[in-house]
Amino acid sequence: MNQFLNPVFLLKIAKSYLSDVNRVWKINYKELEKYKDKSLRNIVKYSYNVPLYNKKYKESGIHPSDIKGIKDIGKLPIITKNDLRENYPNGIVPLNYNKKNDFLLSTSGSTGKPVFVYCDMFSAIKRLAGFARILKAYGGSWQSSKLIMIIDLSPGSVEHATYLESAVPLLKKFISLKNIKYLSIGEKPENLIAEINKFQPEFFGSDPNMLRKLATLRNNGFGKKIKPKYVFSGGSMLDTYTKKYVEKAFDAEVLDVYGSTEAGPMAFQCIHENNFHVHSDFVHMEFLDSNEEPVDFNKPGNLVITRLYGKGTPIIRYSGIEDVIIPIENKYSCGITTEMIKKIEGRSVDLILLPDRKTLSPLSITGIPAKIMEDYNTYKIKQFQIIQHTLREIEILIVIDTKLRNVGIPVEKLLKELQMRFSQKIGESVKVIVNETDEIQKDIRSDYVKVVISKVKKKK
Repeated sequence: MNQFLNPVFLLKIAKSYLSDVNRVWKINYKELEKYKDKSLRNIVKYSYNVPLYNKKYKESGIHPSDIKGIKDIGKLPIITKNDLRENYPNGIVPLNYNKKNDFLLSTSGSTGKPVFVYCDMFSAIKRLAGFARILKAYGGSWQSSKLIMIIDLSPGSVEHATYLESAVPLLKKFISLKNIKYLSIGEKPENLIAEINKFQPEFFGSDPNMLRKLATLRNNGFGKKIKPKYVFSGGSMLDTYTKKYVEKAFDAEVLDVYGSTEAGPMAFQCIHENNFHVHSDFVHMEFLDSNEEPVDFNKPGNLVITRLYGKGTPIIRYSGIEDVIIPIENKYSCGITTEMIKKIEGRSVDLILLPDRKTLSPLSITGIPAKIMEDYNTYKIKQFQIIQHTLREIEILIVIDTKLRNVGIPVEKLLKELQMRFSQKIGESVKVIVNETDEIQKDIRSDYVKVVISKVKKKK
């Protein structure tokens, strides 16, 4: 049966959507904790019928009745990417589960091995509620604000499921949504900026790589009518240089949103500061050290995520996002009562490993080109990439904007300045080489340009 024709399903969706969007402003922290406790109990009970989780729980001597709330979450075993891969397809959903009404989603496979998960219709629509909440936090409205999202619309992507097959088709039955456009990230940037220029949205967004391409076009005379209130960035790490480059090009603040294929919406940048609000009623975040113990506030920890809703493939204590994150205490200064995080420092697999075996966060060095850009008032660095070849050698690839090559600071001096500042930050024990290149290649597995690549294997 088509769920869009089921009045019970439609009522559930309508009720959930209205409460989801506004919840984080309406309930206090204690009420949020109770909500999360109930949600966790329900999702753990559901997962006990999923072969993967059933086996893991029995091996750990855990029964759903042992989990009373979030305080008990540490009793549950951690689930890895390999667990999902090895148990796909039948082991990651309940026995006799009907997959016909679900969406099969896959991650980008940036490590070379994509992960597949099943997403039910309700969870797909929940993702839309998360984005509607973000728009509200930024002074916009899903029903009226003009919005363009440049996203992956290929079958199997989260965006295809949400915007072409579930949430948006459902909403279009009740409202026009002429204020929203979805463009394919596979289109030529020249065509995309022409569409944005014609539509003149209050908000537009894409991944950092596409935003950088659009900013370059804007700096070269394209899209002169584009005057957004805010620009959204998501899908991969937003480095400081790209953020400033895009903000300068469009004269608008770039705000970072954080989500994943497996867990859905996870966090969004606070409009008043650089910290992030967690979608705490959607997900529970843990930040663990190498011994799987919680870290203190203001200390970096490995993210372990639990999605608190939906059917299909449950995501409970999942370590597969592989991001290093710094949690902070929330003082509720802007009225949103969720947990907060200070920084998303990037994937743990791409941390820079130093000769003394200490690690260096990507964000501690990706801001260097931005600082030089500010100091020398130049935007001739069109793009850059940091590649760690060995423990003692790091290469910085730089693409120079040809139209700005002879404007301002000479390129030779700029490259020397980059080499000096990177060396100062990384340390004398590592050789830093800065090379100019015409183009930085996409990662063939993830189809986007990675800002930081480490080829040094790290001990598990």
